[in-house]
Amino acid sequence: MERVDVVILGAGAAGLMAAIEAARRGRRVLVIDHAKAAGEKIRISGGGRCNFTNTGIAPERFLSQNPRFALSALKRFTQWDFIARMDSAGIAWHEKTLGQLFCDGSAMEVVAMLLEDLARAGGQLWLGCALGAVRQVSGGFTVETARGVVQAAAVVVATGGKSIPKMGATGYGYKLAESFGLPLVETRPALVPLTFAEQDLARLAPLAGVAVPGRVSCGKTGFDEAVLFTHRGLSGPAVLQISSYWREGQGIEVNLCPGRDVAGELAAAKKTSGKAALRTVLTRLLPERLARQIEEELGLTAPMAELPAAALERVAARVARWQITPVGSEGYRTAEVTLGGVDTTALDGRTMQARGVPGLYFVGEVVDVTGWLGGYNFQWAWSSGWAAGQVA
Repeated sequence: MERVDVVILGAGAAGLMAAIEAARRGRRVLVIDHAKAAGEKIRISGGGRCNFTNTGIAPERFLSQNPRFALSALKRFTQWDFIARMDSAGIAWHEKTLGQLFCDGSAMEVVAMLLEDLARAGGQLWLGCALGAVRQVSGGFTVETARGVVQAAAVVVATGGKSIPKMGATGYGYKLAESFGLPLVETRPALVPLTFAEQDLARLAPLAGVAVPGRVSCGKTGFDEAVLFTHRGLSGPAVLQISSYWREGQGIEVNLCPGRDVAGELAAAKKTSGKAALRTVLTRLLPERLARQIEEELGLTAPMAELPAAALERVAARVARWQITPVGSEGYRTAEVTLGGVDTTALDGRTMQARGVPGLYFVGEVVDVTGWLGGYNFQWAWSSGWAAGQVA
């Protein structure tokens, strides 16, 4: 039987961070993952360049039954702390829009840094090793694995959520939490494209590939980022962001021209370009395919000069206040993260330890903490993993 001080279940961002920190404290650490390679989500993130954090980290940019739960970990290991590690490792990076930080080169540089730090600290790594039951025993826990039973004083669960099952995601961490009597917040796909009913899709599908800067809102929440039309519905950063807030039965509002006075510009065009077709005027605001589709949808084929004010108001509403109701999302297959998870009421926000189960910790995506798109979820992984690694 393998005996260690800390066994980490999952070799993703949160698990590797927890392992590094615990090993640096002199703990005998073993990281186990059923995947053949460590850090697979890191590898594919950001188009292979890893959007590893964001300069705008703040608790209100995380969704949870208790959004303030994340505050302790995020304050004690900040985005600047992780940036310092990147700099120390000589990994070049750059800032894109909205505070998003990416590697200049490959995301594998981040994975390599973490694995080197783990090895240097003396931690072990078992890959391609399936996990079984975790049981509490005298002096700690036993973990059943494909390579035999492991005994440890502490177990850190960093198995992630259900998103992107082709990468090996499972609900293992949630089942483990339930086996110890910990409550769960219902899980659902988040940061995911939205899908629509056939009648709406008939209008959207021909626009596949068209992208516009937009604002997508649901209730009082809205995001100003790109909107992408797809064969299945709507995607793009603004749609992915709002998907975390949207619920079945709710409509969304899309402004295809944020920051522009669409009604005013249409009224002015009626005076200055009276002979022009509506689609011609709309191409000053929108891509041509979208302009033509709106003209056909509204049935307004007369020249601008002949369109009454009420018709132009309909056009302005369709462009700036487009109301549409999704019927669902593309699901975990394409979701970037999982919303919900282990209820934060069952965890200590400072240590990530399960209340009533000394030595059992939950970090990263498996916890009911979900960040915005743009590096927030990686920062939660670094911060929560770091917090558990200080004490496990």
